[in-house]
Amino acid sequence: MFKKILIANRGEIACRVIKTAKKLGIATVAVHSEADRDALHVELADEAVLLGPAPSRESYLVADKIIAAARQTGAEAIHPGYGFLSENEAFARRVEEEGLVFIGPKHYSIAAMGDKIASKKLANEARVNTIPGWNEAIESPEAAVRIARDIGYPVMIKASAGGGGKGLRVAFNDGDAFAGFTSCRNEAKASFGDDRVFIEKFVEQPRHIEIQVLGDAHGNVVFLHERECSLQRRHQKVIEEAPSPFISDETRQKMGVQAVALAKAVNYQSAGTVEFVVGADQSFYFLEMNTRLQVEHPVTECITGLDLVEWMIRVAAGQALPFAQTDLKRNGWAIECRINAEDPFRNFLPSTGRLVTFRPPQETMFAAADPPVDHPERGWGGVRVDTGVYEGGEIPLHYDSMIAKLIVHGRDRADAIAKMREALNAFVIRGVSSNVPFQSALLAHPKFASGEFNTGFIAEHYGKGFSAADVVHDDPLFLVALAAFVRRKARERALGISGQVDGHRAKNLPDLVVVVLRGDGAHEHHAVHIQEFEPTAGKADVVIQGRHFAIQSKTRLGDVLMTGTCNGKPFTAQVERGGAQRPLAIRVAHNGAAMQALVLLPKAAELLKLMPHKAPPDLSKFLLSPMPGLLADITVQPGQKVLAGEKLAVIEAMKMENILTAAQDGTVKEVLAKKGESLVVDQPIVSFA
Repeated sequence: MFKKILIANRGEIACRVIKTAKKLGIATVAVHSEADRDALHVELADEAVLLGPAPSRESYLVADKIIAAARQTGAEAIHPGYGFLSENEAFARRVEEEGLVFIGPKHYSIAAMGDKIASKKLANEARVNTIPGWNEAIESPEAAVRIARDIGYPVMIKASAGGGGKGLRVAFNDGDAFAGFTSCRNEAKASFGDDRVFIEKFVEQPRHIEIQVLGDAHGNVVFLHERECSLQRRHQKVIEEAPSPFISDETRQKMGVQAVALAKAVNYQSAGTVEFVVGADQSFYFLEMNTRLQVEHPVTECITGLDLVEWMIRVAAGQALPFAQTDLKRNGWAIECRINAEDPFRNFLPSTGRLVTFRPPQETMFAAADPPVDHPERGWGGVRVDTGVYEGGEIPLHYDSMIAKLIVHGRDRADAIAKMREALNAFVIRGVSSNVPFQSALLAHPKFASGEFNTGFIAEHYGKGFSAADVVHDDPLFLVALAAFVRRKARERALGISGQVDGHRAKNLPDLVVVVLRGDGAHEHHAVHIQEFEPTAGKADVVIQGRHFAIQSKTRLGDVLMTGTCNGKPFTAQVERGGAQRPLAIRVAHNGAAMQALVLLPKAAELLKLMPHKAPPDLSKFLLSPMPGLLADITVQPGQKVLAGEKLAVIEAMKMENILTAAQDGTVKEVLAKKGESLVVDQPIVSFA
């Protein structure tokens, strides 16, 4: 076994590898950029080496610097994590040539599966189902139209070196095929330096289901069941689960056998994933093989009880797998939500900055599968959080937007969904926006609950974006009752303040009005009667419209996370003051829905109705930054006339280039920000006459 390994990555996956290495008694070396000097993976590792400036191309993507760091620290092996150099055949080969061990597949396996056209040919030879199509590079749009007709519409036009949704178009007719081929080839050339394009049959109502495989250097390969990854937004996975709620045991077995056959065909030695597209009739076709650890590997760990990182390390050290396919049983159901620093209410734009508050739900199972003292049975069957951040730390704009992966394991799918909804309720993130409300909405959607979804689910139901109206609480009056309960509790504390003047002492009146504040300025008044309030026990019966909400909670005032019971059922919610804009308001969030309200005495509520509504300022004459980021370019100058849709500025954030365009025709009055400036949300960039 290795004595020291280097992790050529950052963030949650670097922390994940470090945890398993420590369990195995292996010392760890972290590498980091200047932006990650204070990152969690640097703190957790035994040693750390600075690679260079923040941009990945000057740090995490420089093979020479990573290998030099391994030499400098005496590391015997390198774990690449995922992303960056994890599927770089040249890097894997270079590591081997330097006498180090690459904790992943051999370079020739990466090369064989890295080219989509070559990998499809190999899959065919291994008798793996492949999608009907033309697997040779296509030379012209006219040829693309001819081939598409032969295959039969709809077809998918794909760049051979593509990934992450780039270089991909769906064509339903000749015109789509002609235009799609041209744009695909141009995009592939610009993004990957490789303009080869091929065409395959487009599977309608497709599901994305992948098989986890594990192989060793002794010829053993097994499959660790499947993961359902169909909930995707713009080809990026959002929620993953294991097993799939869709496929039958017969289909599962056939997919697993074919995945193993493909892995054996390339002498695969490590953890890897064979991705399939599955049709509504459970027909399945090979998509690609990811020759690395997947982001969603924890759900497989939950249902198998295996630590995949541990077996990557053991296989790289030459150990044989001690289990056969028949030994691998499924246990329960697991779901993973990717918690990202993005604002779902602003079309998922990146959100960078300081994590003022970061309090994930309490973990009851762990990445390295070490049972905690108070959970001796195995450490499985609860909540797990894989993260590379901490409270007070920064979410930098140079890398991806992931804050954490939230994983739950339940007895069955319904139990896992319930656990995940509660875990999301308990996840407190402040300082940056997160996609937690969106995740909550997806979990509550009846189509998700029934398992009736495919890769087009999010585009179909949230194609015009995501708004607060998409998160409808199943009982909005529960939120009103919580606000009244907290206000009554605060009033009770005020009674105990000494020095109050006789005749003006604080009083606790049983009748209140909860005024829900809407974003459009409208107010919604709810008369509330509180009876049987017991401050010591933290109990009250809150009556709204004849309904009783018997709430009990001993959560202290000021704590954001509120736990308790309502009518005997446990709940977890987030309750806090409304912030700088509405300091007197109470904000309540539960199951993805959020409400801001004033809790007033009846007389004050009546007076509030007389207050005029202040309209928001007119900002139509300004171009505002929709996100925090670096102003990479300004393409206009004062006095310039612009047309609707014309490019005005470019903002870089989290590895993405965001182009801002004019909403309407106009004339530039003033440029208010400079190229190279770091912008905050809603900062004016350009004003118009």
